[in-house]
Amino acid sequence: MLSKRVSHIKPAPTLALTAKVNYLKSQGVDVIGFGAGEPDFDTPEFVKEACIRALKEGKTKYSPSAGILPLREALSEKLLKENGVEYKPSEIVVTAGAKMALYLVFTAILEEGDEVLLPSPYWVTYPEQILLCGAKPKEIMLSEEKQFVLTAEDILPHITRRTKALVLNSPSNPTGAVIPEGEMRKIADLCLKHRIFIISDECYEAFVYDNEKFVSPASLSKEIREITFTVNAFSKTYSMTGWRIGYVACPEKFSKIIADLNSQTISNATTFAQYGALEALKNPESKKFIQTMHNAFQRRRDLAYELLNRIPNVSVAKPKGAFYIFPNLSFYSAKLGSDLALAEFLLEKGNVAVVPGSAFGREGYIRISYCVSEDILEEGIHRIEKTLSFL
Repeated sequence: MLSKRVSHIKPAPTLALTAKVNYLKSQGVDVIGFGAGEPDFDTPEFVKEACIRALKEGKTKYSPSAGILPLREALSEKLLKENGVEYKPSEIVVTAGAKMALYLVFTAILEEGDEVLLPSPYWVTYPEQILLCGAKPKEIMLSEEKQFVLTAEDILPHITRRTKALVLNSPSNPTGAVIPEGEMRKIADLCLKHRIFIISDECYEAFVYDNEKFVSPASLSKEIREITFTVNAFSKTYSMTGWRIGYVACPEKFSKIIADLNSQTISNATTFAQYGALEALKNPESKKFIQTMHNAFQRRRDLAYELLNRIPNVSVAKPKGAFYIFPNLSFYSAKLGSDLALAEFLLEKGNVAVVPGSAFGREGYIRISYCVSEDILEEGIHRIEKTLSFL
């Protein structure tokens, strides 16, 4: 018999969709895939070369469970310089991607029956990991009319004596919403008042548009830093999704436990991949690479927003960050009974793959990743418009 904790678990729909798209393409089907949450840019050559160099130098053995010291030192420097928050290397743990960092944080702080506040729409993995730890995700429904931006006012009615943590993801996957600094401060102060941990997923920090400002909640005050777990990865910023290098920064009383959990699960993140990550932080060419991606994603965001607004009976909040757009197609999904049926219809009839909004906690929407060229983006949205016209 399987344990009750795993009986509910589902495969990640975004990865399942990507696998299906790749299979159809291998069969010669002309499918446009808007499902993958990864940049279409290759990992920088200087990062690859650093990894190859590490392999050739024999850096293929176990590393400390918290990660190699030079990488943690570089991350400490990065967090101070770019995020405005001071973490010692001993307060940083390198993990097998941000997904693992989040799971280790949840494992470290959650007890059976605890509640975790989860703004919705949310990234698909959050509720699954919370449930695996025996806790309960408590959704905070966000409004499209307010651009899906979380406020302290949204949070307050959901706080109970069982509330243990709040998950923040700004910029957001799947909506691209960015929490303004003033509102972030109100949210952090509320968590401080009610002794609620903040788990800040900052994987999309490099992709913020329209003069919006990225804010790390841990930078707001020393007191807020003490209740915050800052989670990030190299996957999006440096187009290193398959490398599986993430990290969490937090007070040492927690980082020590998280490093021990790392040692008892995966031992350590892949050693030679850590040297590639170190090069990504240190190489001066990285800034140019990130800016190139940022500029491309902003152009694609503008194009996707413009094209989706032309489709009858579709509404869409303009994303301020990340590389996703989350249009409301409830008019059409209602005709088919669900957004899952709509996604299947778009794939079968239009050869375009999207992720249904219900995977992110919001029925009637779809998530489009604009990690494709502008030509493909335009053709894909044209296919969506044409296919919807048959309903």
